[in-house]
Amino acid sequence: MSQAADQQDIDTGTPGEHILVCLSSAPSNARIIKTAAQLAQAFDAGFTALYVRTANADRMNDADKKRLHRHIALAEQLGAAISTVYGEDIPYQIAEYARLSGVTRIVIGRSNITRRHIWSKPPLTEKLIAILPDLDIYIIPDSSGENNYQAGRTPFTHPFLPSGKDLAVTALLLAASTGIGFLFDTLHFTEANIITIYILGVMLTALFAASYVCSIVSSLASVLAFNYFFTEPKLTFHAYESGYPATFAIMLIASLIIGMLADRLKEHAEQSAQSAFRTKILFDTNQLLQKGNEDDDLISITADQLVKLLDREVIVYPESAGEGNKDYRNLPIRNQTTVFGTIGIYIGDTPLEPFENSIVLSILGECALAIENRRNAREKEQAAILARNEQLRADLLRTISHDLRTPLTSISGNAETLLTSNESLDERTRTQILTDIYDDALWLISLVENLLSITRIEDGRMRLAMSAQLVDEVITEALRHITRKAAEHQILTDISDDLLLAQMDSKLIIQVILNLIDNAVKYTPVGSTITISAWKADGEISVSVSDNGPGIPDQEKPHIFEMFYTGEKKAADSHRSLGLGLALCQSIINAHGGELTLTDHQPHGCTFTFTLPSSEVKLNHE
Repeated sequence: MSQAADQQDIDTGTPGEHILVCLSSAPSNARIIKTAAQLAQAFDAGFTALYVRTANADRMNDADKKRLHRHIALAEQLGAAISTVYGEDIPYQIAEYARLSGVTRIVIGRSNITRRHIWSKPPLTEKLIAILPDLDIYIIPDSSGENNYQAGRTPFTHPFLPSGKDLAVTALLLAASTGIGFLFDTLHFTEANIITIYILGVMLTALFAASYVCSIVSSLASVLAFNYFFTEPKLTFHAYESGYPATFAIMLIASLIIGMLADRLKEHAEQSAQSAFRTKILFDTNQLLQKGNEDDDLISITADQLVKLLDREVIVYPESAGEGNKDYRNLPIRNQTTVFGTIGIYIGDTPLEPFENSIVLSILGECALAIENRRNAREKEQAAILARNEQLRADLLRTISHDLRTPLTSISGNAETLLTSNESLDERTRTQILTDIYDDALWLISLVENLLSITRIEDGRMRLAMSAQLVDEVITEALRHITRKAAEHQILTDISDDLLLAQMDSKLIIQVILNLIDNAVKYTPVGSTITISAWKADGEISVSVSDNGPGIPDQEKPHIFEMFYTGEKKAADSHRSLGLGLALCQSIINAHGGELTLTDHQPHGCTFTFTLPSSEVKLNHE
């Protein structure tokens, strides 16, 4: 229903309210925008300013263009979101936008134009009320002299004075039409066919000539040529038949109408091409912003796209630019709370068109959203890293406080026994106690070494001393350092007869082999078989440590290389591992450019295999 803006009993707003105000170049539009802004504030509603761009928009004179730009700027200052739609039927475009955007109230000015005749077109407000009978439409009355305003237009969108090229095209098409007319006359075609050819020439002139004057000239010249060459008496401008003046008049009117329609078609084609270009710019901008990583990259991409869109100079400011140069229009890249930067667009004496302004705001909004998403992603990533570090620290403290208690308690208890009862102990018991203290101390030393090594690798502070080493010698050296517990297992080697030379830091690879053997010793029963194998394949050296123990459950396999993960299985010697050995092994092998993997050992048990880059033997010839 239609309501007046000065109605006193306006009901209170409800959630989901959306106010729409229509933009125009009329002087009274500023007051309409302010009234709509007050309504939006009173209802705590969304606020949109809509501009309907028609084919005649380019014909607007300079004064109206400047006034329209001021109204758009005013709507922006009052918090309106600027939108632009395209179409000739303004009431229909407003109604469709209102339906699609969830508009609940429309604010529009009342025109002073009345229907003088029954066949006159109804004013915009009447049409809008008829299309949207269930929507609240606030009509702003205007008793001032502003209501006598009529939009001014420049007469044509294209150059008025024809160029030499336009005149040549017009003359050529007229000559071609006349030539075809002579051919039709020779073949005794009817005069209607010749008239059609001239009308076709007028339409082609309107399409290919930039000046609208050429269409008028072509229409008049076609009528005169038809009269001169094809009506009796020929080669004169007289006509014997009484019906020819009407024919000439109809031909002239039809030619003029077709010329205007062709010109209008050209305008629509240009607008369609512009719309397609701007749509492509928006799509490309969205795609490019998704690939940017840093804030500066995203703002730079946005500036480049604006240069393509507007063909104007663009300046990028890191933050708010204030007033800046008056020749530039400064637009912020911002969300609700933060300004990420400012784009300065050179306008000089030619401000942005409303549709250009709408697309620019859309691109800046896309940029702000992309920057906000990137920052949120970085913050989440940093929060995840901090959470992971905190979890690792908590796991380490918890594990050390609980799982190191056993060896420390054993060491302190055995030491206390030696201190208090040393003289009463026989030699065999004393040796066993000292051996237990030694084993627990070695376990603690191994733990500390693993902790120091893995932290140095994770922090990038460990430097690899790479050199070509024989794999069998490295394995032999590692077996010399295995713990006494390994003596309770059967340890075998299966090394290929080929010369196995690999690039490695031998000290770290020995530590890997020791950790894998120690892992197998811990989690397999006494008497189990542990096999160390080495071979060459596909330019790499592979080393594996296999056991025939109970193996690792499938649900634990994805986690065994995680730091501090120990699973539910206790070690065979009742000590619980801190879960650092395999994580350290993987870090060392990855630092060598290799890979550490776990597979099942048939018929039972597991196999850990790592690869190293092969090194070739170089022979020096004198």
